[in-house]
Amino acid sequence: MLMDVIYGDLPELETERLLLRKITLNDVQDMYVYCSDEKVAEYVTWDTHQSMSDTTAFVKYAINQYSSKKVAPWGIENKQNQKLIGTIDFVSWQTNHKTAEIGYVLARDYWGRGLVTEAAKEIIKFGFEHMNLVRIQARCFEENIGSQRVMEKTGMQFEGILRKAMLIKGKHRNLKMYSIIKGE
Repeated sequence: MLMDVIYGDLPELETERLLLRKITLNDVQDMYVYCSDEKVAEYVTWDTHQSMSDTTAFVKYAINQYSSKKVAPWGIENKQNQKLIGTIDFVSWQTNHKTAEIGYVLARDYWGRGLVTEAAKEIIKFGFEHMNLVRIQARCFEENIGSQRVMEKTGMQFEGILRKAMLIKGKHRNLKMYSIIKGE
């Protein structure tokens, strides 16, 4: 029930430098720029986009998720230039356990500026204040130091390594697990 309320009309969230909002078909070009970057796709579960139609298909999927009141991403818009530079979302939400997991991706030109940390802090706050969450977690490939730093900067604590936890792009990958508990 709560999921219908939150995702029935995904709210815009604003930080100092970012606007977190629904993605639209107008974002396809901006999204294709980073989704087609092999360096960006190196640490995510999806394959590098080979054409604009790959990106269009993802955007249409997200729009359908919004319409169906299901878990869907926020687009990360840079307020300075109004470009979509990434996405962030609760990739899973276990309402019965009051837990969720966040995931994110950011265009390489914007790495190292603290932007994902800024976005992640905002949706963590949203999760605790509006989604009745008790625990929020995130995972990254063991070698993804940048994502590990994001999790640490949001206040998440390292819990351990999930060995061979995901088969991604033909290879079993170890995942680092981080979490934050409401009130921490």
